[in-house]
Amino acid sequence: MKTKKDYRVAIIPGDGVGPEVSKEAVKVVKEAVRESTISFDFEWFDWGCDFYLKHGIMMPADALDILSGFDAIFLGCIGDADKVPDHISLTLLLQIRKGFDQYVNLRPIYLYDGVDTPLKYIRQGSIDLIVVRENTEGEYSQVGGRFKRGSPDEIAIQTSIFTRKGTERVIRYAFNLARKRQKLKEHSDYVGMVTNCSKSNALNYSMVFWDEVFNEVSKDYPDIAKDFALVDALTMWFVKKLDYFDVIVASNLFGDIITDLGAMLQGGMGFAAGGNINPERAFPSMFEPIHGSAPKYTGKGVVNPVASIEAMRMMLEHLDLDTTAKKVRNAVEYILADGKVKTRDMGGNATTKQMGDEIASRVGNLLDHE
Repeated sequence: MKTKKDYRVAIIPGDGVGPEVSKEAVKVVKEAVRESTISFDFEWFDWGCDFYLKHGIMMPADALDILSGFDAIFLGCIGDADKVPDHISLTLLLQIRKGFDQYVNLRPIYLYDGVDTPLKYIRQGSIDLIVVRENTEGEYSQVGGRFKRGSPDEIAIQTSIFTRKGTERVIRYAFNLARKRQKLKEHSDYVGMVTNCSKSNALNYSMVFWDEVFNEVSKDYPDIAKDFALVDALTMWFVKKLDYFDVIVASNLFGDIITDLGAMLQGGMGFAAGGNINPERAFPSMFEPIHGSAPKYTGKGVVNPVASIEAMRMMLEHLDLDTTAKKVRNAVEYILADGKVKTRDMGGNATTKQMGDEIASRVGNLLDHE
């Protein structure tokens, strides 16, 4: 456990509604440490599509050197297709993930009381699983090219890269996480379960290799149940029996797809937070809401900031500030279950700022009654 008390966090609010939700997330963290010996220094960086329009790049050439001095990074959201093509704007995110070897993309899928889900059979609060997505290679390795551009004979080749090191380490992280969560401890002979999300019936090299590594790693975890699902079947089971899952491990592309589905089933993108983790802490990890930048809502104050606040909570947990993180979670739970303050996506008319204010106020009340 760290004994550090002062933390530096880089804030990249990004595009669209990013600055609005980032502001609310920072507000909540500041309130959570108000009466403690912990302090946060938040430094803001104006990188993103507007930066690209001025400089021709999404962030400075030495951005990784700048960010390496921080304890963590918070990213609001990136992208505005009216300004910069998406495949260019995404380079900011991918360069940070790969440059800092953030090989785990961690996506909790949790349904809070007071939040509606399209799943009729689910009672509120019963969804609690985590997707561990490989984050630096696989289908997003950016290896390939285009030949004879613009001609009838044009060819596009996109190559997926699966290394034994990259595959094994993310799968091992998933098993360790299941052991830490101990979700099944009271109801099974196993303490947890890891589901392998694959497509080895069709991808006979990459995914067969992935399955082999999964089976090898699983032998080191006799206390963890081993589960298997083809990615297409998994999307069906997400809808039919989402409360069955504990930890799911998936490749870069498959993890990306199923977590967007999971976000909608947990109430929508306004509740979906994610972490880009370097488990060894050789580099700073980065936390973000997984929703887009929603440029059409910029400045209107209607976007739900809970996903950003939850991303900050994940950051606190990563920094070993579990007590502080619990205060944030308790505040979010209370405000959502209370149901008096609802943003537009929840069927209410509360603004982004009002939701942030309510959660921050609840954190303050918890501090005052300690």
